[in-house]
Amino acid sequence: MKFRKMAGMLAVTAGAMMLSAGVAAAAETESAGEPFSVCIITSSGIDDGSFNQDCYNGILAFLEEHPDCSVTDIKESDYNELIPTVEKSVGDYDVFVLPGFNFAGIGDIAQNNPDKKFLVVDSTITDSEGNAVTLDNVYTMTFKEQEGGFLAGVAAAMTTQSGKVAVVNGMPFPSNVNYELGFMSGVAYANENFGAEAECVELPSYAGTDLFGNDVGGNYTGDFADEAQGKVVGEALIDEGCDVILVAAGASGNGVFTAAKEAEGVYVIGCDVDQFDDGVNGSENIILTSALKVMHTNVTRQLEEIYDGTFAGEDALLGADTDSTGIVTEEGRQQLDDDTIEKLDACYELLKTGDIVPASQEDFQGLK
Repeated sequence: MKFRKMAGMLAVTAGAMMLSAGVAAAAETESAGEPFSVCIITSSGIDDGSFNQDCYNGILAFLEEHPDCSVTDIKESDYNELIPTVEKSVGDYDVFVLPGFNFAGIGDIAQNNPDKKFLVVDSTITDSEGNAVTLDNVYTMTFKEQEGGFLAGVAAAMTTQSGKVAVVNGMPFPSNVNYELGFMSGVAYANENFGAEAECVELPSYAGTDLFGNDVGGNYTGDFADEAQGKVVGEALIDEGCDVILVAAGASGNGVFTAAKEAEGVYVIGCDVDQFDDGVNGSENIILTSALKVMHTNVTRQLEEIYDGTFAGEDALLGADTDSTGIVTEEGRQQLDDDTIEKLDACYELLKTGDIVPASQEDFQGLK
């Protein structure tokens, strides 16, 4: 890119042209990295409007600056085939972006292919025997989803007219349990500190059991790509009187959106990315705001480090203190009142400093 910009400024004389070309070539040599191919593998596609798409957008942002690199996306809807798909593809690409907890077991593949780089989103990794491993060629990014969930809970409690709010998740992986517990913490905080009067509705028929065998309650669709089931769960919660629902269910969440659009006076809170555009419903919009998990920036950053040769394997836990979690308060992208935004801003600063620590999967002590 630098070479092209400079080339357009070349002088008309032969001497000036040679000098400018030499400067451009030097700049290109100094800034050039090693081009590589990227493969992103997902269970529900890169167009889910949420989790996967945000990771993919991080790749696209990198490619805009480095057109000498490339990306291929693979969709494998069978969860049991996700890791075998990585193994089958490992010889064809240089870098793998793997969004989701289902990729936790890639440790052996990564260890056997030290020349490949792996970016795992939402999970650390283990070997085939379930032992946790940290490798030089693997960067895992997990997030404090409970922080975004907390802010969503505050927003929901401050907005509800019925006094009933809820969270819909896909599957009870740690990231989703974090959203659920964070949301419940935010509702409780708003009730205690801001005079809200809201309760979290949980339907026993959709309760989740986490990876450790804990009954975590909540409302789980059981999948991240089942819009029909998402609508069923959404309608059930609306029938119970819920008028604000946090949706953390990937493509299944689109069904909850549909249920809200067909109802009266129901808001949903988007998840992972700003989903305001997905909430358009005629002349209205059902999106109250969106809880954020900033994956695209962190994916781009790691690809840049691979390109310039500074990449280092790490298990990174990202939160508000690195602006990696949050909630949308931008004008025109949410429908919160000014008082709620002011309270959310104050809560966000307390999350950054650690003065607010929402409940999470890590410290789960059972349902109360």
